[in-house]
Amino acid sequence: MAHLLLVESWVGAMGTLLPRAIADLGVEFTFLTRRPEHYPQSLPDGSTHPLRRGRAVVTAETNEPAAAIDAARRIHSDASVDGVLTSCDYYLPTTARIAAALGLAGPTPDAVERACNKALARAAFDSYGIPGPRHATASINDRAGLRAAVDAVGFPVVVKPTDLCAGMFVRRADDWPAVEAAVGELRGFETNARGQRRDSVVLLEEYLAGPEFSVESWIQGGVIHTVGVTDKRLGGTTGFVETGHMFPASTGDVERAALTAAAEAAISAVGLDHGVVHTELRMTSAGPRIIEINPRPAGNQITELIRLVTGVDLPRVAVELALGFAPAPVAQAVGAEAPPGRPSSAAVSMLVPTRAGVIARMHGIPEVADHPAVVASTFKEPGHRTTVGVDNNSYVGSVITVSSDPAGAGPLAETLLASVSVDYVSRSAS
Repeated sequence: MAHLLLVESWVGAMGTLLPRAIADLGVEFTFLTRRPEHYPQSLPDGSTHPLRRGRAVVTAETNEPAAAIDAARRIHSDASVDGVLTSCDYYLPTTARIAAALGLAGPTPDAVERACNKALARAAFDSYGIPGPRHATASINDRAGLRAAVDAVGFPVVVKPTDLCAGMFVRRADDWPAVEAAVGELRGFETNARGQRRDSVVLLEEYLAGPEFSVESWIQGGVIHTVGVTDKRLGGTTGFVETGHMFPASTGDVERAALTAAAEAAISAVGLDHGVVHTELRMTSAGPRIIEINPRPAGNQITELIRLVTGVDLPRVAVELALGFAPAPVAQAVGAEAPPGRPSSAAVSMLVPTRAGVIARMHGIPEVADHPAVVASTFKEPGHRTTVGVDNNSYVGSVITVSSDPAGAGPLAETLLASVSVDYVSRSAS
């Protein structure tokens, strides 16, 4: 039986989808983490959480690459490791270095470093001649440098940390006070959610108008296989919170081809040569522009939407690639009709809170769950404390729908989710 080393994980969807793929392939895994208590013991139904079903849970300081590599070597000497994988952005570079240290399949570590750092990725795109927004970097502690960067980019400007994910602290600023406010927020966030010291550099980019998409691909031996294009919906208080996705994107052939070509050029620019890649873009009046590139399967249930429509399970592909296996080629052409018996579109819509508070009750959930087009739905329980929807960590519910209409699943998911309302505990009661 093949043995996979799983280095940390997201706790959300990929925390169950990736272990499911590992189990479906008949592979055992060892889970390497610095804080086992960060992860749940069980699922809501009381069954053991998939991250706890591996061969063992090993504790090591994964925030220190050298310590993580040493731990991986010890695990490898005890039970030969055949592949290394993570779903968590903050451990992608370390995971690539572990694979290299053990002589296993994996992406070039330096390429992963470039992809995971938004400023380094922008520099790679520039050197490759990929059109992009005007941009500049500055330290959040260098007021003069920030002023110069803003002057170089011009308003409106997007203030973006180089080393965070899930839309955290991404803000649009239309004037200097808004820039100062955005940077001020970052000054109070010196370590990320996994306890890693943050980079003080911030990326300032020209605001790009236009709809957002993502391109889902996988690479082996430097050959890029694109599975398709996903339609994205944005909202929340910042305008950058992902509120929904539909696969395949409702686009024409020309636009789809342009998005795919831009994503594949970005993959080549940063040097990614192995693994699953999720590339986010905006389609502007001047053509597609890269937002960011992520050397891992897409989150927010996008991989489930793709699986429902095409049968391609990207978490499974990620496991196969980590083990050095050759995944089945993409049989369905990008934008082609769904195979017989499968829906033509699938979508997820996320419920983003508009206020901070404690949920007292939610209305309309049974009606949503019982709808014949709903594949899955999940909502927070009463007592959950919400934050204002400023990033992708604030969701209080989601619904996945399917449709025989190539453009039908997205609007249906949004309509169903709009029927759900939230009551909050009154301040006097709290």
